[in-house]
Amino acid sequence: MGFSPFFVYTVFSPLMEISIAAEKLFSIGTFPVTNALLVGVLVSLFLIILSQLVRKNMQLVPRGLQNIFEIIFEALLDLIESVTQDKKQALKFFPLVATIFLFVLISNWAGLLPGLGTVGLTHESEGHATIIPFLRSASADLNFTLALSLITVITIQVTGIAALGAVRYGKKFLVSPFHKPYVIGTLVGILELVSEIGKTISFTFRLFGNVFAGEVLLTVMLHLVPYILPLPFLFLEIFVGFIQAVVFAMLTLVFLKMSTVEMEH
Repeated sequence: MGFSPFFVYTVFSPLMEISIAAEKLFSIGTFPVTNALLVGVLVSLFLIILSQLVRKNMQLVPRGLQNIFEIIFEALLDLIESVTQDKKQALKFFPLVATIFLFVLISNWAGLLPGLGTVGLTHESEGHATIIPFLRSASADLNFTLALSLITVITIQVTGIAALGAVRYGKKFLVSPFHKPYVIGTLVGILELVSEIGKTISFTFRLFGNVFAGEVLLTVMLHLVPYILPLPFLFLEIFVGFIQAVVFAMLTLVFLKMSTVEMEH
């Protein structure tokens, strides 16, 4: 068992291994570096460098890249303001929502680049040669979607506590059965608490499931019919990647808004 010295591997290889878990490429000490983690780092660097380029060449009259970014950001800010109905709150939520949208969008679309998932290390096991791709969409890794979900849900809780205070925010979930509406209010509070935990699970598996399923579909189609036929599925995945980024960002925005509103049981 081991890696072959040939690094370039194409879709015409006899075996393509489909793994739910991201594949390990190498280790830094005891820390494993997977192909999905590598893509996540590359996407982060891409967005950081791109933002710095735009920031460095800011002009009063926008041109080129700055113009594109301003159009995207203005559209996002208008959408956020339409949900919050509060300009100040929209500006407060904008950095997080915009960052999540762009990061998830680029991560989703990164998995559709030519060679992603089809170029990598050959791995021999039980007499068969399989491929471990160098790159894999970060959104197709359960660790990534779980981490992003945890960050989002924790931020939502912190935002709610900051807006209402710890006691008032806690009353959303801990309702005394001895005051109106008595036991019903207590049960509603418990349901609210369960729903907060459920947000992490739904965020995680919605994004992971859609992106991973799309990658598997494209991989299978490329092996069955490498030419022409996979194109409609490719365009479908571009659309799905965009929709998933919008859904994740908009749900984050809605939950942020809800966390700042005191609930009456």
